[in-house]
Formats: sequence, C-alpha cells, structure tokens
Amino acid sequence: MKPLILLFILILLSGFDSKKEINKWIKEDISYLRNLYIDIHQNPEISLMEKETSKKLAGELNKIGFDVTENFGGYGIVGIFKNGDGPNILYRTDLDALPMEEKTNLPYASKVKTTDIYGSEVGTMHSCGHDMHMTVWTGTARALIEKKDQWSGTLIMIGQPAEEIGAGAMMMLNEGLYSKFPVPDMGIALHSSPTILSGKVGFGKGYIMANTESVDITVFGEGAHGAAPHMSIDPIVTASLIVMELQTIVSRNINPLDDAVITVGSFRGGTKHNIIPDEVKLQLTIRTYKDEVRNLIHKRIKEICDGIGASVGLDKSRWPKITMPDTYTP
Repeated sequence: MKPLILLFILILLSGFDSKKEINKWIKEDISYLRNLYIDIHQNPEISLMEKETSKKLAGELNKIGFDVTENFGGYGIVGIFKNGDGPNILYRTDLDALPMEEKTNLPYASKVKTTDIYGSEVGTMHSCGHDMHMTVWTGTARALIEKKDQWSGTLIMIGQPAEEIGAGAMMMLNEGLYSKFPVPDMGIALHSSPTILSGKVGFGKGYIMANTESVDITVFGEGAHGAAPHMSIDPIVTASLIVMELQTIVSRNINPLDDAVITVGSFRGGTKHNIIPDEVKLQLTIRTYKDEVRNLIHKRIKEICDGIGASVGLDKSRWPKITMPDTYTP
C-alpha cells in the first residue's frame, strides 16, 4: 500500500521545490495517511450508501480550508480551494465499496455486513481499491494546501459516489456540477492496479480503461415441482442457455481487432432444491471502446434472448426482459 501512495502523490506534487522536500513531507504525513487508509478499509459502504465515507472525506477537506459541499448528487462531495489566478484543476476519487466478503486475513480486514438490494446480508469490502484512491486524494489535497505558496489556481476535489454501479457521475452532473462549480481546465484521476508491481506507476497512450455498462436480464418461465420438469418451462435452463450463447458474441461477432468483454456476474433464481422457479435474474457487465461495438453487443444480446425465449416455447410476451442503461461512460 505505502509505495503506491507515495508514488502517486509524487506525480501530483510536481510544484514542490525539490525531491528532498517531497520526501520530507511524505515522511511527516505517511503515518496520518496510513491510519486514514486503514479506517476507510475497515468501514466500507456500498454504492448509494456512502454516507459515513462521504462525511469522513468532507471532514478531511474542511480541516485544511476547502469550501465543501456535501450530499451533492447522492453522497457526492465537491471541495473548492481558490488560490489566485490560474487553471481550474479537478481531482476525483470514487467512494463506494463492493458487496464482497473480505478473505485477506489482514489485521485490518473489513468485517462489515450490508443488506443488498435483494434484501440479503452480504460481506462488504474495498476490493477495487477505492480506499487507496481516497487516501491518495486526501494526501494530495493536504500536500497541495501546505505548499499553496508554490502554485496558483483553483482546486476542485470531487468525491464520486456509486461508481461501481455506473450511476454516481451522472448523478453529480444532473445535480449541476459544472453549472454550480468551476468548470475544470483539466481533470486528474488514477486507479490502483494489481498487475503493476509495487513501487511502479503505469502510464498509457490513448485509452487506459474501457466504457462500462451494467445490463440486467429477467428470464421468465413456468414453475413446477422438481420431480416433474416436463410440466415446466425451466428458467434456470433457459438462463443457462443464454449465458453460454452470450460467450459467442465476442468470439464470433466482434472483429478480432476490437476489444470487448461480456461477463455474467450474477445468476439468481430459485428458493429450494426441488422447486423449479418461474423467474431467474442475470446481471452482466459490458466493456467496450467503440460505439459500433457497443451497439452490436446490445443488438446481439436482444437477438439471443429473443431467440432462446422462442425456442423454449415461451409466449412472446414472456421472452426475457433486457434492461439496458440509458447512459454510459463514453
């Protein structure tokens, strides 16, 4: 954890007079940041529930003199620090954790349980690195304010909620982010990576990360006793056919020179061993770089779902229902 924090802060603190001065600041502040990181890691909150996380980060900005607006677009945070004439620089972090049980056995591992949207109690952890992002974000703000005599302009510190479900950015934009606060001349963001060695920083030309979309598919059927499957139209079998057929979109429909990912991350259906249910819910994530690839994937998902729905004998009104996002990250 420590080397990544140090290196990312180094990148963003190019206004410091010397490497020696940067190293001195890091030595003085790393204990504070490490404790903050552990606190955030032990107290994760999932998308749309980031109340205490948001409050904690807003408090960090308030302590160092930012003008802070809380609960902006859900639990979003906007911190503004004006320091004379100069560019408007936006630096953004995400706030939310994931509904996953932590199995790292670390002494500071999360033991938090959360009730998810299905009413189930699930483990909760910062398994995507947002705890790291928030720590770096806070450390950068603290360092830049300490050295405010060495730069001029306006800092816009954004804490974005609900990143994991692809909703938080639009929530903040719809709330009027760029009409109520300065429009940035440039924006800065980062993401921790499990594939880059500790002590290294990754840069790239062009795309670094893909557009992401979350798609929901409700697969209908006709329930029956598990010992009488011939009296059902089994949605578990139907959904399984859909899952397998979705795998052919990237391998057989997308140009091999284009990048795309379709992953089924959730398959929910049934309540008991011997009951065939009448409904199954699938949750997908889609990653693309080009609009034409995205549109083709959408088209093929619908064609596959309609075709399989018809082939198992469902009435057209009961073919799988697909919920596509209206907006996406371009």
